[in-house]
Amino acid sequence: MIALLRGAVFSKSPDRVVIDAGGVGYLVNISHSTFEHIPDVGAEALLHTHLHVREDALQLYGFATPDERDYFLTLNGVSGVGPKLALAILSGAKTAELRRAIEFEDVAFLSRLPGLGKKTASKIILELKGKLPETIGNVGPAAPVSSVFDDAMSALLNLGYKRAEAEAALRTVDPDSPFEAAVTGALKRLSRAVH
Repeated sequence: MIALLRGAVFSKSPDRVVIDAGGVGYLVNISHSTFEHIPDVGAEALLHTHLHVREDALQLYGFATPDERDYFLTLNGVSGVGPKLALAILSGAKTAELRRAIEFEDVAFLSRLPGLGKKTASKIILELKGKLPETIGNVGPAAPVSSVFDDAMSALLNLGYKRAEAEAALRTVDPDSPFEAAVTGALKRLSRAVH
């Protein structure tokens, strides 16, 4: 099992990075939150990894923190949630937000995450409530998603962005921002992700 990978960043995009470790390029699938921690091409990166073995493929998943990897593995253990969906969930919410939503049975928050409907969100709550890693501590209910978020999301979708990348960008914006500031902030984040 490959648990840790250290090497130079050869190339990167919001959902994957190639790490050159000892002359071998490892293609690593990453979440958007891990992408924010990936240094520039040529710099050294350290990822906590999980090697997912299937009959037809070996896929490497990388995380900026052991906490995020633990959540990935926990989510991946839920029936009906595979590694791609687990990674999409972690791209849409930070681990603290996930823990809050699951512990307080916030189906509405979870069903807004990429690839999650109400049925799968309810299943995640049922299977994981009270079983998540205790790294976050006591937290209150998840903050409700405002109408500004919905309006900004609609604007980004109308501009041609995919829901997953639009949601990830909007989650980096101050939730109390007015509509124009939320859209502008998200567009700046999305333009940086392209380069």
